[in-house]
Amino acid sequence: MAHHDAQADLAQLLRTGPFHLALRAALALRGLPLQRVRHHLAHRGISVGVTSLCYWQQGARRPQRPESLRAVRALEELLQLPSGSLIRLLQTPPYGNGDGARTGADRPPARSYRALVAASGAVEGLIAELGAPADGGLHTVGHHERVRIGADRRLLRRDSLQVVRAHRDGVDRYLAIHHGDPGCDPARVAVPAGDNCRTGRVRTHPETGVVVAELLFDTRLRSGDTYVFGYGFEDGTGGVSTEYVRGFSFAGGQYVLQVGFHEDALPVRCLRFAQASAGSPRGARGDLTLTGRHRTVHLVEQGVRPGILGIAWDWD
Repeated sequence: MAHHDAQADLAQLLRTGPFHLALRAALALRGLPLQRVRHHLAHRGISVGVTSLCYWQQGARRPQRPESLRAVRALEELLQLPSGSLIRLLQTPPYGNGDGARTGADRPPARSYRALVAASGAVEGLIAELGAPADGGLHTVGHHERVRIGADRRLLRRDSLQVVRAHRDGVDRYLAIHHGDPGCDPARVAVPAGDNCRTGRVRTHPETGVVVAELLFDTRLRSGDTYVFGYGFEDGTGGVSTEYVRGFSFAGGQYVLQVGFHEDALPVRCLRFAQASAGSPRGARGDLTLTGRHRTVHLVEQGVRPGILGIAWDWD
């Protein structure tokens, strides 16, 4: 039934657009990661990077150059779509005002839509560079994350305790992702390993402040095995922090986020929020109250769905 619903959604998007949602739905229905798509296009003599493909499906950019339009026609064949169905959607403006720009009411606050999408593209590129599959062979059962904001209002550190379950044999690592605040120098971000793992390869993307770190387990998991491990990111290199955002590509178990503030730098207001995607409006807002000796706020999500969760705060 779910597959039938996905096919119906794709058929509707191919009729109405927009292009990026139709492309994303087609990729999801066929189960093709962007790295494989890039390889298929390369075999056809078409050179398109993973980052560009990510931008296209997120709506940050639209294919316009002749080589890009050639890639779109090849995607129609690769994704088993009617000839011309994606190309036709590129002939209509991406948003209702006809100039390709979002109105102020649609734009999420703090980090811009384009910044979040750029970071998403950087993450996909770094994961591909490490030769890892998109989901890593693991489902998250539970994730408890603690974020510390310092007296200078910067994000100092975040620590994670994570419980995962393997859904295939031989899994022995996890890729952790950090997206620093604007101005972050990812080369200066440390990745200390905690319980039951050690830090492996680390890759950074200076333009977006993204760090992808490989955490190596102490054992090789079999399908169905659970594993508990801890790790952190020591930052303090970015500008003033106004929110902490966590993106989820896959459904998962419980997620707990705690944000703690230095006693000399307390925000005047904190609120939780959720977004379906980087480009959607923020919903499910709710005020949070600072509690405890360490002045923390928190959110608990019992069953994570794909999308974005976060806590934002105002300093003045």
